[in-house]
Amino acid sequence: MSGDVMSEAARIDGKAFAEKLRGRVAEVAKGFEAKAGRKAGLAVVLVGDDPASHIYVRNKGKQTVECGMNSFEHLLPESTPEADLLALVEQLNTDPAVDGILVQLPLPDHMDEQKVIAAINPDKDVDGFHVINSGRLAVGLPGFVPCTPLGCLMMLKDQLGSLSGLDAVVIGRSNIVGKPMAALLLAESCTVTIAHSRTKDLPEVVRRADIVVAAVGRAQMVKGDWIKPGATVIDVGINRLPPTEEKPKGRIVGDVDYAEASKVAGAITPVPGGVGPMTIAVLLRNTVVAAHRNEGLSLDENAI
Repeated sequence: MSGDVMSEAARIDGKAFAEKLRGRVAEVAKGFEAKAGRKAGLAVVLVGDDPASHIYVRNKGKQTVECGMNSFEHLLPESTPEADLLALVEQLNTDPAVDGILVQLPLPDHMDEQKVIAAINPDKDVDGFHVINSGRLAVGLPGFVPCTPLGCLMMLKDQLGSLSGLDAVVIGRSNIVGKPMAALLLAESCTVTIAHSRTKDLPEVVRRADIVVAAVGRAQMVKGDWIKPGATVIDVGINRLPPTEEKPKGRIVGDVDYAEASKVAGAITPVPGGVGPMTIAVLLRNTVVAAHRNEGLSLDENAI
């Protein structure tokens, strides 16, 4: 793209992409049921009364059933002892009807998140948070990858085709998004930089990138003049701006200043409607993959 001619970036529609992915998952789930004589199953465990988490879990359950899989929901009170949660996880590990286990985070303060994640059977860890799955990703072995970065990678490959040789910058170094995102891009033969709050001259680092993945959790931090003309921008951030007269509930924005960046980038995800819808769709994809692996059935995992 010429720097002189400014045109609006292509909008990467995560909602439409997620719908197509769920369609493929439903087809694969139907085939699994025919071969295995049972439906694939996802167990979701929620501890406490956080309203946003309850809505999220309800959506997961609804979409799981819509894709032709069984949804097992375990809603535990906030006061549940950690030992009881660990016992439930162990029960789900040995339940042949359960292919994927997801413990909704964050957990109450009296529970050790790492200990609970470590208790999940890595082959049922469809969230991809277990240290064994992190290790498998790091060395290029098959495992489960966290849903958000895998969804980002799917959208990047759909937009760009081969990513080989491209310069990618990931802003953010969390175990849930930043680190696995960098590992996935490296596996696609990108040259990868992980940038973060201590990075010197962050705008200059971002300006080199053909691919920018922003997952830092700061509203509209990445400005338009940080973006290389024609770059592809994936915005993982979900931030609520303070209320105004026009928007009494506040406005949801990403980590990227969309209005500015969309004038420079070649393609960009909006917030909302970009990365968000992909997360549950990829979770369902991971569950049907887990079901095939657990039953020893062959599946072209790259086809979904």
